[in-house]
Amino acid sequence: MTTTAASPKSNLLQAMLLVAGTSIGGGMLALPVATGISGFFPSLVVMILCWIAMTATGLMLVEVSLWMREGSHMISMSGKMLGNPGRVVSWILYLFICYASIVAYTAGGGMQIAESIKTIFGIELSRATSCFLFFFLFGMLVDFGARILGRVNSVLFFGMLGAYFLVIGAGAPEVLLENLLYNKWSTAFIGIPLILTSFSFQTMVPSLTPFLNRNPQHLRWCVIGGTTITLCVYIVWQWLVLGIVPAEGPNGLIQALNEGAIATNFISKSAQSPYVVVIAGFFAFFALVTSFLGMSLGLFDFLSDGLGIPKKGWGKAKLGLIIAAPTLFFAIYFERAFLVAMDASGGFGDTILNGIIPVMMVWVGRYRMNLPGIMGWIGSRPFLILVCLFFLISLGIEVLIHLGVLSSIYDISEINLL
Repeated sequence: MTTTAASPKSNLLQAMLLVAGTSIGGGMLALPVATGISGFFPSLVVMILCWIAMTATGLMLVEVSLWMREGSHMISMSGKMLGNPGRVVSWILYLFICYASIVAYTAGGGMQIAESIKTIFGIELSRATSCFLFFFLFGMLVDFGARILGRVNSVLFFGMLGAYFLVIGAGAPEVLLENLLYNKWSTAFIGIPLILTSFSFQTMVPSLTPFLNRNPQHLRWCVIGGTTITLCVYIVWQWLVLGIVPAEGPNGLIQALNEGAIATNFISKSAQSPYVVVIAGFFAFFALVTSFLGMSLGLFDFLSDGLGIPKKGWGKAKLGLIIAAPTLFFAIYFERAFLVAMDASGGFGDTILNGIIPVMMVWVGRYRMNLPGIMGWIGSRPFLILVCLFFLISLGIEVLIHLGVLSSIYDISEINLL
C-alpha cells in the first residue's frame, strides 16, 4: 500500500476547523456577559450582522492574498495595496492584536493547567511554571508547520465540541424561558465590538492560502464554513448561558458586566448541576488552546514575512524566541493578564485591521489597480461601502465605551466587555 498526501477535502476540513477554532476562543467566555444586558433575541440579531461583516472581510483578504506572491502576509499585502502608511498601520495593529491575544491565551491556559494539576495531584504550580508549560506544550506545535498543526488543532477542536455538547446537555434542562424572553433592544449595539472580536480569524488567512494550494473555491468555503460553524456554536452557547443566568439581580449578567467577570463564573452561581461547571472548565481550556494555535501560526508567518526570517533551521528558533519572550513576560508578571490583554485586543485593533483595512485593500485592488475580482459581489462598491460603515460604527461605539459615555447613559458602573 502506498502512502498518499492528504486529500484536498481533508485539507479543506482542517482549514475550516482552523478558522472556527481561532474564532471560538477566550472571547466566547465573555460573549454572554457583554450581550446579556440586551437579552437573547437582540443579541442574536446583532451577532448575525457581525457574522456577515467578518465573513465578508475574511473573503476580501482571500482575494487580496490571491493577488500576491506565495508567502506574502499582511505586511506585504497592505504595503502593496495601501503603500507605506498601510504597511506601518498593519505592522502596529497586527502585532498588537496577536501578541495581546497570545498573552491572554497563555495566561488563561496557564491558570487552567495550574488548577487541573492542583485538583488531580494536589500540587500547586507557580504562575510562571504553569504559563511556561502551556506555552511550550502547545507553542512548539507551530514549528511543525500548518499541516501538522492543522491535524492537532482538528483533534483539539473535536475535543472542544465534545465538551461543548456535554455542557449543553447538562445545562439545557435548567434553561428558563423567562430569561430568554428578557430584552432591551436599545442596548443591543453595545456588544458589537466584542462580537466582532469573537469572530476574529482574519490574521491567519494569508497562512491558509498556500495550505489550500491557492484554490479560490476551497478558500471561499473554508472561510464561510469556518465562520458558520462559529455562529452556530455561539447561538447555542448564548441560548444556554442567557437561559440559565438571569440578566438582572445579584448574580445576573449585568453584575457580571460591571465586574468584568467571565460567563462560567456566573453559571456556577445559577446552575443547580455541578457537572455543568466542571464540563465548562474543560470546554474553556480547549477553546483557549485552539485559539492560541491559530493566532500563533498567523504571528509566526507574519514575522517571517515582515522580518525576512526563513521558517527553517535557526530561523525557526529566532521566530520562536521573538514570540515567546514578550508573551511569557506579560503573561507571568501581569496579574490580570487574561482580562487586560483580551480587552486590549478588542474593538480598536480588530475593527481597523480586520474590518476597515481589508475593505480598503480590495477597493484599491479592484478599482485603482484593475485587478480581477475573484470573490464576486463581495468586492462590489456598494457592499464595500456598507461593510466599511458598519466597522466605522463599531469603532465609534468602542470609543464611547472607553470614554464612559455609554456607562452613564445606561446606568452601568463600568462597561468592561472583557
